[in-house]
Amino acid sequence: MRTKLASEEGKRKKFRAVFERMGKKTNFKGHSEDTFLLKTVVDLETNTVVADHIWFSYTRGFEKIPFTEGAIIEFEARIKEYKKGYVNRSLNLKTQTIDYKLSHPTKIKKVLM
Repeated sequence: MRTKLASEEGKRKKFRAVFERMGKKTNFKGHSEDTFLLKTVVDLETNTVVADHIWFSYTRGFEKIPFTEGAIIEFEARIKEYKKGYVNRSLNLKTQTIDYKLSHPTKIKKVLM
């Protein structure tokens, strides 16, 4: 769990991270969607690592920047709570937990590389 983000839930803050790689996921309608992985996410206000990695959808804000592996980017994002895990009501399984994510990224810019 990203405990350092929990105390800041609902706030919009500035972060810095290292671009790792592109990926894909299947969205809720079953279509393929491009994603990308950021490593070592640092809160610029406190200069502390708040997440070892985070996945984002490849939105228009990120499309404007040509990413290369190892590129350092800065962005602003809102800290939000979400449920992760597996639920199967017919088998009475519920392994969901609460975690925290960064959402609605804006003011995206490449700093190095």
